[in-house]
Amino acid sequence: MSGNYLTNPLIFLIQTLGGLYAFVVILRFLLQLTKADFYNPLSQFVVKVTSPVLRPLRRYIPGFRGLDISSLVLAWLVQTLVLFLVGVLAGLGLASLGAVLWSLPALVELAIDVFLYGVIIRVILSWINPDPFNPMVQLIHTLTDPVMAPVQRRLPPIGGLDLSPIAVTIGLILMQMLLLPPLKLLTGSPF
Repeated sequence: MSGNYLTNPLIFLIQTLGGLYAFVVILRFLLQLTKADFYNPLSQFVVKVTSPVLRPLRRYIPGFRGLDISSLVLAWLVQTLVLFLVGVLAGLGLASLGAVLWSLPALVELAIDVFLYGVIIRVILSWINPDPFNPMVQLIHTLTDPVMAPVQRRLPPIGGLDLSPIAVTIGLILMQMLLLPPLKLLTGSPF
């Protein structure tokens, strides 16, 4: 009884804090991939939070064709550590070593979530119509344009209503539903 009393809150803390850090690291990779403004205050926050760990990692893991591979490796390491600790606390014992593979579908889910949350924030921002030069608005548009622009070209506004965010959201959720179960099955992930 007392094991569960402390174990569940500890698992929650590990998943929350580790998940947030992995989210920020994936966000850094995606911001660089979408060529977001490096001097944007939100970009600077992401850089400052991730640089202390990425700087030493970059000595051993170089970039490849403009991709920040060290960010992907860091996100994978963080997610692996989170899943390993959760597995140990959940009583999986040595099976927790599978976290090395279990983290792969978790990272795919995290990357899709970044775009999903970005589209939702973009929709909310369109309702309140903030200053288009606001750094957050510009960053959200830069991040979500790669998934939104192709749909907006094919699905014009109907009666002044832009339905592309709905189509993109449906597409991202379908992608999660179609990609994640086979990946989890392939890697043997219990999570």
